[in-house]
Amino acid sequence: MEINNRITVSKDWKGDYRTIKEALNAIPDNNSAPVKIFIYNGIYEEKLVINKPYLTMEGESAEGTIITYSDYARMVMPDGELRGTFRTATVMIDTHNVAVKNITIRNEAGPGYLVGQAIALYVDGDRLEFDGCRIVGNQDTLFTGPLPLSPLVHKGFVGPKEHAPRNHGRQYFKDCYIEGNVDFIFGSATTYFENCEIFTKCVNRMEEHENQTGVKGYITAPSTPQDKEYGYVFYECNFTSDCPPKTVYLGRPWRNYAKVVLIRCHLGAHIKEEGWCDWNKEDAHETVLFGEFESSGSGAEGILTGRRVPWSKQLMKDESLLYSRDIVYNHS
Repeated sequence: MEINNRITVSKDWKGDYRTIKEALNAIPDNNSAPVKIFIYNGIYEEKLVINKPYLTMEGESAEGTIITYSDYARMVMPDGELRGTFRTATVMIDTHNVAVKNITIRNEAGPGYLVGQAIALYVDGDRLEFDGCRIVGNQDTLFTGPLPLSPLVHKGFVGPKEHAPRNHGRQYFKDCYIEGNVDFIFGSATTYFENCEIFTKCVNRMEEHENQTGVKGYITAPSTPQDKEYGYVFYECNFTSDCPPKTVYLGRPWRNYAKVVLIRCHLGAHIKEEGWCDWNKEDAHETVLFGEFESSGSGAEGILTGRRVPWSKQLMKDESLLYSRDIVYNHS
């Protein structure tokens, strides 16, 4: 079948296909020409793997075009094994040169204390862009691949990329809404977030340790490779929450050499004065880069009071200039 450069999907028969999976299957495996899939509003209960490059997927509206699924890490598979984190994604993008616009991608499995990790979006590739999207979940909402070289626990990386080469990629999120609770932005990629809302959702119960310490959430858990200059960059983003004041960490290192930098971000009252957690990895104090420049809002009070952890960094103006999108992408 010859593919036009524009395909439409609609649940009520007004498109070329009724499911997104059918539209993806219609694109040749060796596709080398730009293709656009336009998706009309509707709730699409689909689990998708996107492995064809030069693709744009655009929804009619972010609020109305919803891709959703409910796989979770503690789910028992037919062979008796647990599904694990990396087989839970509602949408997995495993290619390069893909743009996604005005779509909600959601994992509805529930909070981590009940179901474990549940990825909404798994992205592993270079030049992947998201504009005006909503990425919604609880624990481990957004995974920015590749995986680290080896897992910390036996069978920790069981899934589609466990034995694949680790190819470092660049990803860009603009004007997006990302929601979760525990480590809900995590992974090894160089990822640039511009003008995004990062919402930490409070749950009624977390693990015993978090209850004892008063911690309600962790936003980022990067595993930046040692040889990469940039990890996560948040540029003029808004960190919001329904959690109590001073109960959420900006991030913690999944691996040593983790990197997160916030440039002119507004931090809500939910952010802890310490800002960052070391995840009981004291040796990471010497290798991580957890930095901020001109943070504002109630969540930035810890900077003024000197309560930010001493192993984090407040950037000087000349250092902040090195975190423009063009510079980050050209040096990654």
